[in-house]
Amino acid sequence: MKTSPEELQRRADAYREHGTLVKAAAALGIKKSALHDSIKRAAEVGMLGTKPVLPGFAIKSIASKEGDAWIKQTKAPGEVFELPAGQVVKGVSALVDGQGREVAKWIKTAADAENQLAAMRAAVEAFKEDIPRAEPVQRTARSHTDLMNFYAVTDAHFGMLAWREETGADYDLVIAEQLLTDWFAAAIELAPAAFTGVLAQMGDLAHYDGMESKTPTSGHILDADSRFPKVVRVIIRTLRRIVRMMLEKHERVHIIMADANHDPASGAWLREMFAAFYDDEPRVTVDSSASTYYVVEHGKTSLFVHHGHRRNVGNVDSVFAGKFREVYGRTQFSYAHIGHLHSDELKTTNLMKVERHETLAAADAYAANGGWLSGRSAKVITYSSRHGEVSRLTLSPEMVDGWSKRAAANDNAPAEQRRVA
Repeated sequence: MKTSPEELQRRADAYREHGTLVKAAAALGIKKSALHDSIKRAAEVGMLGTKPVLPGFAIKSIASKEGDAWIKQTKAPGEVFELPAGQVVKGVSALVDGQGREVAKWIKTAADAENQLAAMRAAVEAFKEDIPRAEPVQRTARSHTDLMNFYAVTDAHFGMLAWREETGADYDLVIAEQLLTDWFAAAIELAPAAFTGVLAQMGDLAHYDGMESKTPTSGHILDADSRFPKVVRVIIRTLRRIVRMMLEKHERVHIIMADANHDPASGAWLREMFAAFYDDEPRVTVDSSASTYYVVEHGKTSLFVHHGHRRNVGNVDSVFAGKFREVYGRTQFSYAHIGHLHSDELKTTNLMKVERHETLAAADAYAANGGWLSGRSAKVITYSSRHGEVSRLTLSPEMVDGWSKRAAANDNAPAEQRRVA
């Protein structure tokens, strides 16, 4: 709390009267440390034996001579720095003199990520009861009860911007929406008529996770195509369309929205909102777990999902087997699926088959210029409840058709010259 000039003068007078900080503090009824700070400030503004200093200035040094003194003044320091609500200290920089004493200090703050996430979760809880529920969708075809189609999509990065001339392919919000919709339309039509469909969205669906286009943990600046509220709107619209298409194919649809490094907060509200939205649709289930690891049990087959930002192909199997010990013990065929690195890799361990998946999205400038190149595809894998994996379908952007009609918003070339590569 700022000390008023009157109170500062009262403390300076008490110090002159009693001679020591201890006695003066006792007389004033305050702590010695508080009086010490006040006396230091009183000396700077000339209350302890010099002429009053200029407003806004403080005494820096005094040189005495017979009969008078030279007093050097400098701008007075500001008030004690207090962190704004909801902010945390991100870094401190200091300017020191030749003797190593502090002259000035810069305190860099950032929004408290935990507070942001907690606030978002609270907001979702507050209004999700008012979200309109989806109406039941009629399924139009017969299906095989033994089969389950696992639609493995990862790292779609809605809101990312890529320029063909720099990265080899255009990518923006319009392309992302059309590409993912086209892929699911083709995958759903071509996949076997399975009783169950699993929408395994394995994370990084959004390229950034708030009003600033940067990674939430490291603060790296990202190439962004659009405003965050628009990205949110497009994501919700796209996912609702996809789930409806899946309900027309499958008797049951299970949804996984995996936690990831680019969009941890968005993953949280997606899980909660879709769980509320499909609350009255008995054919849809949503894994709303706050964990970063997920499981699906299908007869003798168990499927495990993790984005891949915490554990990788070489060590995620033991986490799944330990975390989901009962499910793993009941099943005979186990498969783990991760994303994150935008490339394919398959490893068979003593516990399960572990597979990392490519993404449909184009590379951004960071990946392209860094030389991290990979193919572009997504898979729908069919599992039997009795025999494990029985078939798979891998589809690239070119294979799902419609790609020639998608034009990048970040290119000035005529529409007929713009294509997704």
